[in-house]
Amino acid sequence: MTALAPTAADGTVQLATVRERHFKVPIVLAAATVLLGALFLFVPRDGTSTFRLDGALADIAVPTALTSWIVVGLLVLLTAWSFFDAWMYRKPALWLTIVFGVLAVFGFLVWAAADGLVPVTSLLYGAISLSVPLVFGALGGVIGERAGVVNVAIEGQLLLGAFSAALLSSLTHNPFVGLIGAMIGGMLVAFVLAAFAIKYLVDQVIVGVVLNVLVTGLTGFLYSAMLVPNEDTLNRPVRFDRWEIPLLSDIPIVGPVLFNQTFIVYLMFVMVGVVAWSLYRTKWGLRVRAVGEHPQAADTVGIRVNPTRFWNVMLAGAIAGIGGAYFTLVSVPQFGKEMTAGLGFIALAAVIFGRWDPIRASLAALLFGFATNLQNLLTVLKTPIPSEFMLMLPYVVTILAVAGFAGQIRGPAAAGKPYIKG
Repeated sequence: MTALAPTAADGTVQLATVRERHFKVPIVLAAATVLLGALFLFVPRDGTSTFRLDGALADIAVPTALTSWIVVGLLVLLTAWSFFDAWMYRKPALWLTIVFGVLAVFGFLVWAAADGLVPVTSLLYGAISLSVPLVFGALGGVIGERAGVVNVAIEGQLLLGAFSAALLSSLTHNPFVGLIGAMIGGMLVAFVLAAFAIKYLVDQVIVGVVLNVLVTGLTGFLYSAMLVPNEDTLNRPVRFDRWEIPLLSDIPIVGPVLFNQTFIVYLMFVMVGVVAWSLYRTKWGLRVRAVGEHPQAADTVGIRVNPTRFWNVMLAGAIAGIGGAYFTLVSVPQFGKEMTAGLGFIALAAVIFGRWDPIRASLAALLFGFATNLQNLLTVLKTPIPSEFMLMLPYVVTILAVAGFAGQIRGPAAAGKPYIKG
């Protein structure tokens, strides 16, 4: 950081650079290393851990105890490296954090799979599947907050999107009509959010929370009053089938995970790239970032701030609605009460952890999806970890990610602040 130094003899003000040591990430890595080491020490497991990569590849078997402690040793070295970087006034490199995370997860899986089997392809496939609603919700959150509106109503947009998709797909027997209905459902929630937050200047967080409660109650009432009595006609959505991409789906491990998916998953891949490119490379993206960072300056150069915010909040709602459609058009064969189970708030955490960047937020959503699927795998492996803790695992990962690695980051400067012209 730069600070003003005392004036020189000739009266000029000199600038001095004050360097800071960033110890937050090293401390988090050290805490994770200690916890993992304590787990291996006080709950030792022996035997052989087997990893099944793919049908075309041979299984990999490793000694559980030896491999676990080798991983701990590597984690200690990486933690020491991060402390050295911080001491030398350097921020720990991103690759170091990623390698640390991969090694820590591998070591934990080795310990958990003692005399058991870890299906790697199934684990990754499940992580992708569980991440899809989070990625769409995170993209909606990024667009909304980049435009200056805090989108706390992602949960409501996911839930109404899921309800609309189930209803319309059941009536028309067409999943694409259900998908369009989900986008409309997400836009309806976004419209109310935009109207109150932008037009009537109501606190955006309060509006978002109220909308989540309203949509939860509304969909619950409609489910009991309309879908349950007419389940065969109104709650039997036609779902998307998997589309296997020739050649690419035959790639070991990666092929079945990425290239044997449904239309919504392929749409997710495209949407992440389009939003990331458009936000930084197009006139639309420049205007969105301008009204979210400095609306007065944007207004000065002729950008209509509030209409720009309004339409982008609507766009964000449509994208989040697609995430809701995944629940009823891919994951579950029918709509159920509160079936989103708070994933909208985890998507909001992914936005913060991803520093309001589409690609980083999507990767954060994938991390949370992986943690959720890991919880399911640990239950199957019958690890000695209490089941209550395993249910907490995705949320613990969310808290650690946001509090430990996000740090004191700055979002869009005007996010959450209404703009009054003049």
